[in-house]
Amino acid sequence: ERHLIFPIIPYRRHKPSIVKNYIISKYFRNSEALFSMQEIRFHGRGGQGTVVASILLAKAFFNAGYWVQAFPVFGVERRGAPVEAYLRLDKDKILIRSNVYTPNHVVVQDIKLLESVDVTAGLKPGGWVLVNALRQPQNLKIFSGFHLAFVDATGIAIRNRLGTHTHPIINTAMIGAFTRMLEMPPLDLIFDAIKEDITVKPQQNIMASKDAFERVQLIGMIN
Repeated sequence: ERHLIFPIIPYRRHKPSIVKNYIISKYFRNSEALFSMQEIRFHGRGGQGTVVASILLAKAFFNAGYWVQAFPVFGVERRGAPVEAYLRLDKDKILIRSNVYTPNHVVVQDIKLLESVDVTAGLKPGGWVLVNALRQPQNLKIFSGFHLAFVDATGIAIRNRLGTHTHPIINTAMIGAFTRMLEMPPLDLIFDAIKEDITVKPQQNIMASKDAFERVQLIGMIN
């Protein structure tokens, strides 16, 4: 037995904003008793596909047998404005309905956000930070105590003609890199989620996720 629920829930945080709370849940017969709930926070900008990235990843984990929640938080709803999205996954039913304040891992879709947003705020020690960057970030101090990975999702998106040179759509590349970084969910389930949800250039999006899976640089723990 399984069910998909996509409620829209009003939410306020400091300034008025709207949260579209996408909750996907699944009855999983053979729970892995030692698996603890994982929480992932996405940082991006409007127009980069940050929210879609969290939903695609949620659906891939759902199809891998997890209970999942995926929901965004918007501030100023305009292209280029900072956006956050959250993902929870567990082998057991998820009862919590709050924001994600202490994520296990963080995905940063725009390296320039490192200059204005504390992307590691609340991040659990030893968690992974995946950054969209052409090369390794220069200031490693902000990643101290965490694992670091980076991938040129912008270049991959441009090569696959996703979006434009000035506004590339990088979400499918980022989730491909994420899958390699955490070694879950299986990459073929990412492909399935893209086929199901992405109607514009689905094959190019699949190729972008595959390219990022192969090209992501796993730096490891930053001391």
